[in-house]
Amino acid sequence: MPHSTPDMTHAPAAPAGGPVPADEPRRPVIETSGLAIGYAHRGRERSVVHDSLRLRLYAGELTSLLGLNGAGKSTLLRTLCGFQPALGGEIRIRGRRLADYSHGELSRIIGVVLTEKTNAGGITAEELVALGRHPYTGFFGRLGAEDRRVVAASLDAVGMMHKAAARVSELSDGERQKLMIAKALSQQCPIIVLDEPTAFLDVTNRIETMSLLHRLAAEQGKAVLLSTHDLDLAIQMSDCLWLQEQGRPMMCGAPEDLILSHSFETFFDKRGITFDSATGKLTADKPSRPIAVEGDFDTAYWVGNALIRNGFRPSSTQESAVRIHCVRPDRISLFIPGADGLTACSVAGLIKLITDNY
Repeated sequence: MPHSTPDMTHAPAAPAGGPVPADEPRRPVIETSGLAIGYAHRGRERSVVHDSLRLRLYAGELTSLLGLNGAGKSTLLRTLCGFQPALGGEIRIRGRRLADYSHGELSRIIGVVLTEKTNAGGITAEELVALGRHPYTGFFGRLGAEDRRVVAASLDAVGMMHKAAARVSELSDGERQKLMIAKALSQQCPIIVLDEPTAFLDVTNRIETMSLLHRLAAEQGKAVLLSTHDLDLAIQMSDCLWLQEQGRPMMCGAPEDLILSHSFETFFDKRGITFDSATGKLTADKPSRPIAVEGDFDTAYWVGNALIRNGFRPSSTQESAVRIHCVRPDRISLFIPGADGLTACSVAGLIKLITDNY
């Protein structure tokens, strides 16, 4: 995967319901060409955050936007949603220019969930989700039978039907975020855009939220685009990643393809931070001393985690004469040339053996 061009759109995966015939390629629901994002000031002065962006967003996929603070993630999302004008180039939504849509039309196509915490504590969960029906209910906002059916279905889709009558103020942050997703679902939009939806959630709720969004994309054919700082979850749950950094072309593709092509390493390797393609983790410093690790997969994985933390690098037997063989968590053997065979009954014990003998 080359890095010299911003046109790095990934090969689309098959949508829910079966593969796409070779002669019927899928069309992106959002597509940009030559897009420049940023801010226009008084006169002709402009602050360009990113330019020459060519991006494609597909239905049935969860796409995660990754980037450091200040990279312009929120600016890009706001521009794609029509909340602020582009500085140049073109955005097409379902084949039609974004500029040709009215606000009412866009509200039926793109559902947006912002970063801010939900402060609608005085209404019930059902009433909050029902706000998503505003594009369909008119000025007075009266809900008909179909509107109520959609609201109930949206609550059910995020597992919150049992909390329909509860006050929003009584709910946890994770439950409130589910309601905001349900509100977007009740708009019946083919595209859902979320700005850091897991920002205020604990680890369990972050996993649950990302899993929910991936399931909704796959099962309901939604195109879900979100920004996040959670690298581990983005790699695990996303069908596609967009890597954004000021002054560099966007890199886009399936997480595994970006890792195997070393795109992550060039993106994150700076200021003493290194991306390890073998583990999918960021580390503070790149360990230089290799130790071969083999044996039971789970044990070997966590032994590798401990090695990295202690300044070593898990490797193959061809690269290092020092070898660790993992039989099970309570039986880990260490082989060092010139030393007798050593055995540890825990990972902590293994690390002590290594530091004492190597």
